[in-house]
Amino acid sequence: MEQWITDIMSDYGYIGIFLLIMLENVFPPIPSEVILTVGGFMTTTTDMTMLGVILASTAGSVVGAVVLYGVGLLVDVKRLERIVEKYGSWLRVKKSDIHRADRWFDKFGIWTIFFGRLIPLVRSLISIPAGMSNMKLWLFLTFTTLGTLLWNTVLVYVGEAVGDNREAILKQLDIYSNVVYALIALFVIAVIWYYFKKIRTREMD
Repeated sequence: MEQWITDIMSDYGYIGIFLLIMLENVFPPIPSEVILTVGGFMTTTTDMTMLGVILASTAGSVVGAVVLYGVGLLVDVKRLERIVEKYGSWLRVKKSDIHRADRWFDKFGIWTIFFGRLIPLVRSLISIPAGMSNMKLWLFLTFTTLGTLLWNTVLVYVGEAVGDNREAILKQLDIYSNVVYALIALFVIAVIWYYFKKIRTREMD
């Protein structure tokens, strides 16, 4: 995949970086770590600049995030309420559960967006609940851009600094990603456990 990414950047420059990062946001399995470090390295072998790579990648990230934000708008709270009305008894979910989650995101959502942009996998998917909660677009764009700019700047500079030795850095980033995925998995398990425990408590009552 790295060679494919390099070929696209070589052929299309900043536009290639923009498109690759936009796709990475919509399809998380595409590794932004590789795209950004390769982009940083290519500033030493092509006429691309650090600022150009950072701006192109950040623009691509924001556009991709807006796409998923739009998906969230389509599956808003009202639609979820209708689903709960129809399947709530089977899913063991109440409207109050949805409203509680929505209020939490309204209260902490902007910081969730900012810090979420620094976490693999979450950095893409966090845009969907932002749309579902009808977060103001300007707030979403502001904190998405800030978090994305930080993430992209660090990795582009890393790619420029390590050059051909970026494999070692990518291995460290891979370890970081795997740890994050493990923590996410544990969190999901904990949520499922809490959910079923809550169901049993309701049934006993």
